Amino acid sequence: MLKPLMIALAVLTAAISSSYAQDKLKIAIPQRGFWDSSWVEFGQAAGFFKEAGLEVDIFWTDGGAQTLTAAMSGSVDVALSNGTLGVVGAFFKGAPVKIISAQMTGANELFWWVKSESPVKSLKDLGDGKTIAFSSPGSSSHLILLSLLRQNQSKAKPTPTGGVPGTFTQVMTGQIDAGWSVVPFGLQDIEANKIRIIARARDVEEMRNQTIRVNIVNSEILKTKRPLIEKFMRVYAKSIDWAYQNPQAIEMFAKNMKVTPAIAKKGVDEFYPKSAMQMGEIRDLERTLKDALDNKFIPTAKTVKDLEGLIDIVYKP
Repeated sequence: MLKPLMIALAVLTAAISSSYAQDKLKIAIPQRGFWDSSWVEFGQAAGFFKEAGLEVDIFWTDGGAQTLTAAMSGSVDVALSNGTLGVVGAFFKGAPVKIISAQMTGANELFWWVKSESPVKSLKDLGDGKTIAFSSPGSSSHLILLSLLRQNQSKAKPTPTGGVPGTFTQVMTGQIDAGWSVVPFGLQDIEANKIRIIARARDVEEMRNQTIRVNIVNSEILKTKRPLIEKFMRVYAKSIDWAYQNPQAIEMFAKNMKVTPAIAKKGVDEFYPKSAMQMGEIRDLERTLKDALDNKFIPTAKTVKDLEGLIDIVYKP
């Protein structure tokens, strides 16, 4: 009698363990602390993931390229905030990736800057031999910068510098002529007259309705974990809504970025419109494909129809 009971208990334990394993996801997120890289942390703080029975293990990366690599390798279940350009380029090279939602539509929160004593007043002043930063190839900062340079007929050399803190150091020590940043990082230095803005992402009119960052998964992982990933995206959407309604989110943002709550709120109010966080549509793919071709992320022209195997929106709020 004891042996059947032990077998039953073993089976029950295995089933419970399996259930717990299925309800755990590893999530890759770039640039810790930024407003739109904090949705998962906000959701954890609000208790939304716990309520949904989800355990989330966050893997922080230095930028979109590292995040994309983590998704392609299958080492994470979901990779957030990837530059659309890089994802499209990887897809046409045969990478096993799926776009499951938009992450950022329109170019709003990025800006480019120089030291206050620099003679550079605008991108037009950055000529041959001058360097200007972006995070990593294929990232949204790369795409936006290329558009800005083209729009301003600047011959400055786009240079990958990684994350914002490292970029700040490189510019202040004279290794790079102009840096990139994401608010609120740099706002206090602007107020203290240490640095000056020379260009903003929102200056690129052609990108105002273009989805510049997306959330992705490995295509094989999506096949096996789709219900769980859909549940995750539902909580993700709920966390975004909470962040724009609850002052606790601004307090967390300020603490993460080591700025005052006033600076943090200014950054959100002026640079992060909630409309940019829509998840359900990947917009202006025609322009993305043109950018991909112009900047050699794809070898030949493609149509939106060619992207049918890439996009699989798992949840539309």
